[in-house]
Amino acid sequence: MGWRRLKILLPVLLVLVVAAGVGQYLRPLPSVQLESDVSSRIQLPGAAPSLPWPSGGEAAVAVDGVGIIGSHGGNQAEPIGSLAKVMTALLVLRAHPLTSGETGPLVTVTAPDVAEYQQDLATGQSVVQVVVGEQLSELQLLEAMLIPSGNNIATLLATWDAGSESAFVTQMNQEASQLGLRSTRYADSSGLSAATVSDALDETRLAQVAMANAVFAQIVAMPQVTLPVVGVAYNVNADVTHGGMVGVKTGSTPQAGGCFIFAERATVAGHSVLVLGAVLGQGGTSIIDSALSAGATLANSAVAHLGAYTVVARSAVVAKLSPAWEGSIPIGSPRAVSMVGWPGLTVTLKVVAARLGSSVSKGKLVGSLQVSTPDSRVSLPLVAPTRISPPSLRWRLTRL
Repeated sequence: MGWRRLKILLPVLLVLVVAAGVGQYLRPLPSVQLESDVSSRIQLPGAAPSLPWPSGGEAAVAVDGVGIIGSHGGNQAEPIGSLAKVMTALLVLRAHPLTSGETGPLVTVTAPDVAEYQQDLATGQSVVQVVVGEQLSELQLLEAMLIPSGNNIATLLATWDAGSESAFVTQMNQEASQLGLRSTRYADSSGLSAATVSDALDETRLAQVAMANAVFAQIVAMPQVTLPVVGVAYNVNADVTHGGMVGVKTGSTPQAGGCFIFAERATVAGHSVLVLGAVLGQGGTSIIDSALSAGATLANSAVAHLGAYTVVARSAVVAKLSPAWEGSIPIGSPRAVSMVGWPGLTVTLKVVAARLGSSVSKGKLVGSLQVSTPDSRVSLPLVAPTRISPPSLRWRLTRL
């Protein structure tokens, strides 16, 4: 009786074993996994910079393409005076782009433009003289607005571009919103209105956008300009061309105090860097001089705190390929990643995996290492250093 039962059970068991083996064999194969082997965040060594912030008002400073070093004074929306003209220039250049060497279309000065000049002059504003019938190119108008800081020229440009200043101001606020300038609100194109407000962080971010435009950067770096009626007009930014200062714009009203968006170019360990920032609400006997002094002091100190850092060494293990059926295979960085930064700057490292199968050929792109600061990202390709073959039959049949 026992033998009979065994003769019946053996085929059944054999079928079950075969079925289990077939099931194991037909199970989907796991993919090779790319896993990070670096810290997700590192801080550059040393104590964070102690910067010479102005005793009053607001200030912020950044390194272009890296991030904000710091800010001071609360970052509250405050009147900004003629700093508003930076946005005016950007919108004009966006609607009527210029390249280096181009002057753009000619604009004929009208009687209302002259009336605006006379009214602004009578109220003690910063103006550039114009006469009826005078023709100024777009480039000349931008120079007249940004260098001697003509309020009347800002109004002329706004009207020329949008048909009316109110329509242009609507565009200014839309652009501020798109740029994420949360504290910035424009009530006019020149900044005379105390309702035109911003904060130091917003103005620093705006400076980064503005200086990326080659024509804007070219204009604000000029110490003077020659205009048809006025003749030679000097840059209100008296710091320009001194000590690496290449811009950007001053502003002042009784409500705003002295304001200055600055840009200073420097060389740090062989790297060309642009330090940008803003100071708002400066007082003193000459509020413009106070703002210029505070901005230059802050820029120079920021440059002094900068250094070159290697955040990823060449061939340093940054990731590993992990097939479930064999040991992990380390992947080294294809090159070193060096950057200009400052002590305490946080750098983010992230390994991003490509979609992989159950085998990987040698040299195949398996993912990337992304090295990021708040304003930059470097992506390094990661490739398989050796071939990974599919799992063996034995592994496929015996895996859990």
